[in-house]
Amino acid sequence: MDTILVVNAGSSSVKFQVFSVDGRGALDRQIKGQVDGVGTRPRMRAADAGGGVIADRTYPAEQAPDVSAALAIAGAWLREELRIAPVAVGHRVVHGGPDYDGPVLLDAAVVSRLDRLSPLAPLHQPHNLAPIRSIMANFPDLPQVACFDTAFHRSHGALADHYAVPFGLYAEGIRRYGFHGLSYEYIATELQKVAPEIADGRVVVAHLGSGASMCALRKGRSVDSTMGFTALDGLTMGTRPGQIDPGVILHLQTAKGMSAADVQDFLYRECGLKGMSGISNDMRDLVTSDDPHAVLAVEHFVHRAALNAAMLAGALQGLDAMVFTAGIGENSSYIRARIAQKLDWLGARVDVEENAAHSTKISTPDSRITIYVIPTDEERMIARHTVATLVKAPLRL
Repeated sequence: MDTILVVNAGSSSVKFQVFSVDGRGALDRQIKGQVDGVGTRPRMRAADAGGGVIADRTYPAEQAPDVSAALAIAGAWLREELRIAPVAVGHRVVHGGPDYDGPVLLDAAVVSRLDRLSPLAPLHQPHNLAPIRSIMANFPDLPQVACFDTAFHRSHGALADHYAVPFGLYAEGIRRYGFHGLSYEYIATELQKVAPEIADGRVVVAHLGSGASMCALRKGRSVDSTMGFTALDGLTMGTRPGQIDPGVILHLQTAKGMSAADVQDFLYRECGLKGMSGISNDMRDLVTSDDPHAVLAVEHFVHRAALNAAMLAGALQGLDAMVFTAGIGENSSYIRARIAQKLDWLGARVDVEENAAHSTKISTPDSRITIYVIPTDEERMIARHTVATLVKAPLRL
């Protein structure tokens, strides 16, 4: 049976999954793994379809100095020990810019265009592209497909996409893109199975993790979202501030003497929960802390999430359901309950026992808004897109 390799590369880790694909295009996850601690204490862990550990190895730092080398370690293990030779590789690429509204088969020209978008996603884009280049160099005949976090939001109308700036800037690509699109697309498809009665209705999906955003869905399509030109906007995040007055940026440069590079590093790495609490960017640490700064950071996260959910309900002209997903959304019953409490005026009611049990449906029978917890699966979405792109190419499956 043919296999698809899915790669999600970050700054210090590479997540990978292997899916088998049959002649009808049906996908079955075989392996889930990652190499983390890149450049410091590299460690590769992997599990089989049932969750059983099939690899847990450490390596000298010099053996995995960067994400490309880390992927090479995982690739060699898959090829040489498991005899897995994928027919294609699907990649998560954060920013597709104005050029790409769907997955694309990669070549050198496409990679070059995507590289020009790196300033818009400096924490993600360069690391997304590094393993692509490495595979191109070492396995030039292996098809690779880029799947974009921005693509799902290209269904936005002009009102949602435009900033109030001269149109020429919009034509150059300065517009609201939205991110976490692979996650939202997966949730939209899952709603058809989990709750078909509301799947075509007005739904706000809260992708809450270290990176956090929300998306307004109508009939399964993105209508508006909280992130914009970059992945800095919207909700409070682990190390990113979310919505901030542009005047603050000007002040940091003029009054504090910070360079553009300094400001970029500050906004992406030193703000959000980490900056407010002075303790951690991990919500698990903060919700158990009685430090007043940690308490404030958690309350700020909840406050901004509720405000943005209400804003998106306005974009939808009403709200039928809300879905929590991603690390915090799937695992923190406390945060879900607090956000719902802030939305009590909209009729949101959480069932305490169902919420504590992390049930799929956590709203009470009398809640005017049905509330769900649905785990996201961006990697499966990437695998689906990769198969579909290969069929269109057409290339052998």
